[in-house]
Amino acid sequence: MASVVLVTDSTADIPRATREKLGIEMVPLKVNFGEESYLDNVELQPAEFYAKLAGFGKLATSSQPSPADFHDVYKRLTDEGHAVVSIQLSSAMSGTYQSATIAKSMLDDDADVTVIDSKSASFGYGRLVVRAAELAQAGAGKAEIVAEVERMRSELRLYFLVDTLEYLQKGGRIGKASAVLGSLLNIKPILSIDKEGFVYPFDKARGQKRAMARIAEVLESDLKETPVHLAIATTPGFTNGAAEMAELLKSRLNVQQYEEAEIGPVIGAHAGPGTIGLFIFPLGS
Repeated sequence: MASVVLVTDSTADIPRATREKLGIEMVPLKVNFGEESYLDNVELQPAEFYAKLAGFGKLATSSQPSPADFHDVYKRLTDEGHAVVSIQLSSAMSGTYQSATIAKSMLDDDADVTVIDSKSASFGYGRLVVRAAELAQAGAGKAEIVAEVERMRSELRLYFLVDTLEYLQKGGRIGKASAVLGSLLNIKPILSIDKEGFVYPFDKARGQKRAMARIAEVLESDLKETPVHLAIATTPGFTNGAAEMAELLKSRLNVQQYEEAEIGPVIGAHAGPGTIGLFIFPLGS
C-alpha cells in the first residue's frame, strides 16, 4: 500500500513547524500590494503582512496558484510512489480548488491523487489537513483518511468575528451603507460558512461581548455534552478578546482539546486585522 502524503494550500493557515513535522506539502497563494506580489506564508509571514497592511492604505488582494503549481507537486510525489490527498480552500471563495483539479487531470491515469473541496477556510480546514496527515503518518490508508476528512468537514462548526466591516465592504461582501451603519452602532456581524462553502451572515450583535455570548449560546444548545476540539485563530497583534472567547467556550462546552492558530495574509486581506476565527470539531468515537 502506497504511503499517503497530504497537500494543501497556504490559506489552511497551518503553522510551518506543524507542516514540516507531518510532511504536509503546501502550495501558496499570492498576496498583492498593488504591483508587489508575495507568496503567502513563504515570502510574507502573518506578522509582516499585517504590519505592511497597516501602512498600505488600500485593499490588499490575492491570487490563486496555477494548475502548474499543483502539477509540479503532484507529479513529484506520485513519481516517488506516494498516493496524494489534496485538500483546498472552498471552491466558493477561490479558484484554487479548480487549479488543483486541472492539475490532477494533467497527470498520467495511474497517478493516485484525490482532490477535496474543503468548503471551508483558514484553520477550519487546516485542522482537517492536520488530522489527515496524522493518520497518514500512523499508516492509515487513503480510504480511511478521506472518510475521516469528510466526517470532520460535515460536522465542523465555525464562526468569524471581524473587528471592522471595512474589509468586507471593500471586498464586496457587504454594502457601504451597511458598513457605515454597523461601525456607528458598534454592530458586530457573526459570520459563518454554509455547507456549500459560501460565507454568510449568521447573526449580529451590538458589541463583541454580546457577539461572543451569542456564539456560546448557540454552540451550547447544539453540542450539549459532546466532546469537542476547539481551535481559535487570530491575527498577529490583534488578539484582544480571543482569550476571553476561549474561556467562555471552555466553560460552556465539553472541550477536550484546544489549540491556537494565526490567520494568514490571504484570509486576513479579505477579513481584516482583528478577526477571530472559531473552529469547533466534535470528536469522533
